Amino acid sequence: MDDALTHFNQQQRATMVDITHKSETHRQAVVHSRITMEPETLARIKEGKVSKGDVLAVAQVAGIMAAKKTSDIIPMCHPLALTGVDIQFSDNGKDMLYIEVTVKTKGLTGVEMEALTAASAAGLTIYDMCKAMDKEMIIGPTYLVSKTGGKSGDFINHTTVEIYKK
Repeated sequence: MDDALTHFNQQQRATMVDITHKSETHRQAVVHSRITMEPETLARIKEGKVSKGDVLAVAQVAGIMAAKKTSDIIPMCHPLALTGVDIQFSDNGKDMLYIEVTVKTKGLTGVEMEALTAASAAGLTIYDMCKAMDKEMIIGPTYLVSKTGGKSGDFINHTTVEIYKK
């Protein structure tokens, strides 16, 4: 692990890392999250019987919007021109809704933060739309599954591969 702190300037104050010297590459990040809820809540989401509307359609749009706005809410993130954001939902048929986000770009820095932000916003939107019937929903864990591109190369998070559908 590289212990060099790259987000500090010569005065030891926070700075946005200079990526001018980096090469433009195709980059992708995949993130998983989940939200645990009462079985009736999941059933109502799947049946389209939530009073606020189509939960998954709204959560998908919220996640895409969040990915595009990540640099507005994460202070040291670079604004990126994203080339793709895909959000997929699945469930365990009982009490868990799974969220998988894939974000892509061709650029100078990775899209991990955009994918994490998208998954978080999608989960928070699901919570918001269903909280009237289920305030005990639990969001997470939310974690990076893989990333490709860039100087550090490809990454697969072997420690969390099995968490997603437990």
